[in-house]
Amino acid sequence: MRFLDRVHALALLVTGRARAAAWRMRGARIGSKTRIGAAVRARRPWCIELGTRVEIEHGVFLKVVEDAARLAVGDYAFIGTGAEIDVAESVAIGAHTLIAPNVFITDHTHNAAAGLRLDEQGSRSAPVVIGADAWIGTRAVILPGVTIGDGAIVGAGAVVTKDVPPNTIAAGVPAKVIGTRS
Repeated sequence: MRFLDRVHALALLVTGRARAAAWRMRGARIGSKTRIGAAVRARRPWCIELGTRVEIEHGVFLKVVEDAARLAVGDYAFIGTGAEIDVAESVAIGAHTLIAPNVFITDHTHNAAAGLRLDEQGSRSAPVVIGADAWIGTRAVILPGVTIGDGAIVGAGAVVTKDVPPNTIAAGVPAKVIGTRS
Protein backbone atom coordinates (compact mmCIF):
# COMPACT_ATOMS: atom_id res chain seq x y z
CA MET A 1 0.00 0.00 0.00
CA ARG A 2 1.37 3.39 -0.94
CA PHE A 3 2.15 5.90 1.78
CA LEU A 4 -0.68 8.27 0.78
CA ASP A 5 -3.15 5.38 0.75
CA ARG A 6 -2.12 4.48 4.31
CA VAL A 7 -2.49 8.09 5.42
CA HIS A 8 -5.97 8.27 3.84
CA ALA A 9 -7.02 4.99 5.49
CA LEU A 10 -5.80 6.24 8.87
CA ALA A 11 -7.69 9.52 8.42
CA LEU A 12 -10.90 7.61 7.65
CA LEU A 13 -10.40 5.44 10.72
CA VAL A 14 -9.81 8.40 13.03
CA THR A 15 -12.71 10.49 11.71
CA GLY A 16 -15.07 7.48 11.75
CA ARG A 17 -14.29 6.77 15.38
CA ALA A 18 -14.59 10.47 16.23
CA ARG A 19 -18.12 10.47 14.75
CA ALA A 20 -18.96 7.44 16.93
CA ALA A 21 -17.72 9.37 20.00
CA ALA A 22 -19.93 12.32 19.03
CA TRP A 23 -22.94 10.00 18.75
CA ARG A 24 -22.18 8.64 22.23
CA MET A 25 -22.43 12.20 23.55
CA ARG A 26 -25.89 12.38 21.93
CA GLY A 27 -26.99 9.25 23.81
CA ALA A 28 -26.25 6.39 21.41
CA ARG A 29 -24.82 3.20 22.92
CA ILE A 30 -21.84 2.30 20.77
CA GLY A 31 -19.26 -0.45 21.24
CA SER A 32 -15.54 0.02 20.88
CA LYS A 33 -13.84 0.43 17.50
CA THR A 34 -17.10 1.21 15.70
CA ARG A 35 -16.73 3.48 12.66
CA ILE A 36 -19.36 5.84 11.29
CA GLY A 37 -18.91 7.30 7.81
CA ALA A 38 -19.40 10.84 6.61
CA ALA A 39 -22.93 12.16 6.10
CA VAL A 40 -24.51 9.39 8.19
CA ARG A 41 -27.71 10.77 9.70
CA ALA A 42 -29.38 9.47 12.84
CA ARG A 43 -32.73 10.61 14.11
CA ARG A 44 -33.10 9.95 17.87
CA PRO A 45 -29.59 8.53 18.42
CA TRP A 46 -30.47 7.72 22.05
CA CYS A 47 -32.64 4.90 20.64
CA ILE A 48 -29.70 3.31 18.77
CA GLU A 49 -27.30 0.63 19.98
CA LEU A 50 -24.30 -0.38 17.85
CA GLY A 51 -22.04 -3.26 18.86
CA THR A 52 -18.26 -3.55 18.76
CA ARG A 53 -16.49 -2.96 15.42
CA VAL A 54 -19.64 -2.06 13.51
CA GLU A 55 -18.94 -0.19 10.28
CA ILE A 56 -21.49 2.20 8.79
CA GLU A 57 -20.47 3.63 5.43
CA HIS A 58 -21.23 7.17 4.29
CA GLY A 59 -24.70 8.39 3.45
CA VAL A 60 -26.65 5.94 5.65
CA PHE A 61 -29.91 7.18 7.27
CA LEU A 62 -30.93 5.64 10.60
CA LYS A 63 -34.44 7.04 11.01
CA VAL A 64 -35.96 6.27 14.39
CA VAL A 65 -39.44 7.82 14.43
CA GLU A 66 -40.59 7.15 18.02
CA ASP A 67 -38.83 7.69 21.36
CA ALA A 68 -39.84 4.17 22.44
CA ALA A 69 -38.41 2.57 19.27
CA ARG A 70 -35.13 0.63 19.28
CA LEU A 71 -32.49 -0.09 16.64
CA ALA A 72 -29.87 -2.65 17.68
CA VAL A 73 -26.94 -3.66 15.47
CA GLY A 74 -24.72 -6.56 16.56
CA ASP A 75 -20.93 -6.76 16.73
CA TYR A 76 -18.94 -6.71 13.47
CA ALA A 77 -21.99 -5.82 11.37
CA PHE A 78 -21.61 -3.74 8.21
CA ILE A 79 -24.11 -1.27 6.73
CA GLY A 80 -23.34 -0.09 3.19
CA THR A 81 -23.52 3.30 1.55
CA GLY A 82 -26.97 4.80 1.11
CA ALA A 83 -28.85 2.24 3.22
CA GLU A 84 -31.92 3.46 5.11
CA ILE A 85 -33.37 1.86 8.22
CA ASP A 86 -36.75 3.25 9.40
CA VAL A 87 -37.79 2.23 12.91
CA ALA A 88 -41.11 2.88 14.67
CA GLU A 89 -40.94 -0.13 17.03
CA SER A 90 -37.92 -2.41 16.70
CA VAL A 91 -35.26 -3.45 14.19
CA ALA A 92 -32.54 -5.87 15.32
CA ILE A 93 -29.58 -6.78 13.11
CA GLY A 94 -27.37 -9.68 14.22
CA ALA A 95 -23.61 -9.90 14.60
CA HIS A 96 -21.44 -10.32 11.49
CA THR A 97 -24.34 -9.38 9.21
CA LEU A 98 -23.72 -7.55 5.94
CA ILE A 99 -26.20 -4.95 4.73
CA ALA A 100 -25.25 -3.96 1.16
CA PRO A 101 -25.53 -0.44 -0.30
CA ASN A 102 -28.97 1.12 -0.82
CA VAL A 103 -30.90 -1.47 1.23
CA PHE A 104 -34.19 -0.25 2.75
CA ILE A 105 -35.42 -1.79 6.01
CA THR A 106 -38.64 -0.70 7.74
CA ASP A 107 -40.75 -2.04 10.57
CA HIS A 108 -43.84 0.03 9.78
CA THR A 109 -46.25 0.87 6.99
CA HIS A 110 -49.16 3.23 6.48
CA ASN A 111 -52.74 2.04 6.81
CA ALA A 112 -54.68 2.19 3.55
CA ALA A 113 -58.41 1.71 4.10
CA ALA A 114 -60.70 2.91 1.32
CA GLY A 115 -62.81 5.98 1.95
CA LEU A 116 -60.30 7.77 4.18
CA ARG A 117 -57.46 10.03 3.22
CA LEU A 118 -54.12 8.24 3.62
CA ASP A 119 -52.66 10.99 5.81
CA GLU A 120 -55.49 10.50 8.35
CA GLN A 121 -55.03 6.76 8.85
CA GLY A 122 -51.81 6.45 10.79
CA SER A 123 -49.55 3.44 10.54
CA ARG A 124 -48.96 -0.02 11.95
CA SER A 125 -45.68 -1.68 12.87
CA ALA A 126 -44.20 -5.11 13.50
CA PRO A 127 -40.60 -5.83 14.58
CA VAL A 128 -37.95 -6.79 12.04
CA VAL A 129 -35.23 -9.25 13.02
CA ILE A 130 -32.22 -10.01 10.85
CA GLY A 131 -30.17 -12.85 12.28
CA ALA A 132 -26.42 -13.21 12.68
CA ASP A 133 -24.16 -13.89 9.68
CA ALA A 134 -26.86 -12.84 7.20
CA TRP A 135 -26.23 -11.00 3.94
CA ILE A 136 -28.77 -8.57 2.50
CA GLY A 137 -27.99 -7.79 -1.16
CA THR A 138 -27.92 -4.33 -2.70
CA ARG A 139 -31.23 -2.51 -3.13
CA ALA A 140 -33.18 -5.19 -1.22
CA VAL A 141 -36.28 -4.08 0.69
CA ILE A 142 -37.17 -5.65 4.06
CA LEU A 143 -40.78 -4.99 5.15
CA PRO A 144 -42.50 -5.01 8.59
CA GLY A 145 -42.78 -8.19 10.64
CA VAL A 146 -40.09 -10.09 8.75
CA THR A 147 -37.55 -12.36 10.41
CA ILE A 148 -34.48 -13.28 8.38
CA GLY A 149 -32.78 -16.28 9.94
CA ASP A 150 -29.14 -16.70 10.91
CA GLY A 151 -26.93 -17.31 7.90
CA ALA A 152 -29.61 -16.38 5.34
CA ILE A 153 -28.86 -14.52 2.11
CA VAL A 154 -31.30 -12.10 0.47
CA GLY A 155 -30.55 -11.42 -3.20
CA ALA A 156 -30.06 -8.01 -4.75
CA GLY A 157 -33.31 -6.15 -5.43
CA ALA A 158 -35.46 -8.63 -3.49
CA VAL A 159 -38.59 -7.44 -1.67
CA VAL A 160 -38.93 -9.49 1.51
CA THR A 161 -42.52 -9.72 2.73
CA LYS A 162 -42.31 -13.04 4.62
CA ASP A 163 -39.80 -14.74 6.91
CA VAL A 164 -36.63 -16.20 5.41
CA PRO A 165 -35.49 -19.40 7.20
CA PRO A 166 -31.91 -19.77 8.49
CA ASN A 167 -29.20 -20.68 5.96
CA THR A 168 -31.46 -20.22 2.95
CA ILE A 169 -31.12 -17.98 -0.10
CA ALA A 170 -34.12 -15.85 -1.05
CA ALA A 171 -34.55 -13.66 -4.13
CA GLY A 172 -37.24 -12.05 -6.26
CA VAL A 173 -40.25 -9.79 -5.92
CA PRO A 174 -41.75 -10.90 -3.65
CA ALA A 175 -38.78 -12.85 -2.30
CA LYS A 176 -38.98 -16.63 -2.32
CA VAL A 177 -36.50 -19.22 -1.13
CA ILE A 178 -34.44 -20.35 -4.13
CA GLY A 179 -31.74 -22.41 -2.40
CA THR A 180 -29.71 -23.14 0.68
CA ARG A 181 -26.18 -22.37 1.80
CA SER A 182 -24.02 -25.46 1.56
